[in-house]
Amino acid sequence: MTQAQNEAPKEPGTPAAAEPQATKPPERENLLINLLFNIVIPTVILTKFSNEAWLGTKFGLIVALAFPLFYGLRDFKQRGKFNFFSILGIVSVLLTGGISLMELPPEYIAIKEAAIPGLLGLATLFSLKTRFPLVRTFIYNDQILKVDVVDRALDKYNNHPAFEAVLRNATYLLACSFFVSSTLNYVLAKWIVVSNPGTEAFNEELGKMTALSYPVIVVPAMAIMIYTLFYLFRNIKKLTHLDFEDLLHDA
Repeated sequence: MTQAQNEAPKEPGTPAAAEPQATKPPERENLLINLLFNIVIPTVILTKFSNEAWLGTKFGLIVALAFPLFYGLRDFKQRGKFNFFSILGIVSVLLTGGISLMELPPEYIAIKEAAIPGLLGLATLFSLKTRFPLVRTFIYNDQILKVDVVDRALDKYNNHPAFEAVLRNATYLLACSFFVSSTLNYVLAKWIVVSNPGTEAFNEELGKMTALSYPVIVVPAMAIMIYTLFYLFRNIKKLTHLDFEDLLHDA
C-alpha cells in the first residue's frame, strides 16, 4: 500500500491536532512609563497640586502615592509574578504614606529612605553564607544569562572554583551599590524633608526629594551596578571561553 492509502481518512469537522504554542516572553518594562508613574507624576502632584486650592495636603499625598502603587500592581498583573523591585517600591510607598498620614516626625522619612536599601545591602552580604547568594537573583539568573550554557562551560574547563570567587566579589560590589543608595537616601531626605507631615510644605519637600532621587541616588547606584555587570560578564567570558552572544539571552 502507498503512504496515502495507509493514512486513515479524517472525519469531517475533526479538529487538527493542536500545535504547541511558544511561551510568550514577559513584556519588557517601559522606562518612560516607569519614570512617569514613579517620579514625574507624583512630583508634580506633590509640588503643584497639594495645596488647599487643589487637592489639599492629605488627599494630594494619597493621589501622588497612588501612582507608584498602581504601577507596581500593574507590573504584577502583566508579568504574572511580582518583580522584586516592584515589591520594594510598593512597600516603600506604603511606609511613606503611613508615616505621612500618621503625621510622624519627618526624621522617620529619612530613616525609612535609608533602611530599605541598607537592609538589602546587609541581606546581600549575609546571603554569601547561604547556598543562594543574592547576586544570583539580581544578576546571574536565567532572565539575563544562559545559566545552563555557562555551567556546562565551567564544568568543561574546571573553572567552577574560580567562578565562585568572581560571584563573591560581584556580591561585594552589589552590596556596595545598596549601601551607597542608603547613605544618599538618608542625606537627601534629611536635607530636604524638614517640615511636619500634614502640611503643604511637607508635601512639596517630599515631591522635591522624589524628583532629585533619580539623579542624586539612582545614577550613582546604577553606575556601580553596571560596573558589577561588566566585571561579572568579563570574567564569565574569560572562564568559559564563550562569546557574549553565546552567554546572553536573545533580546
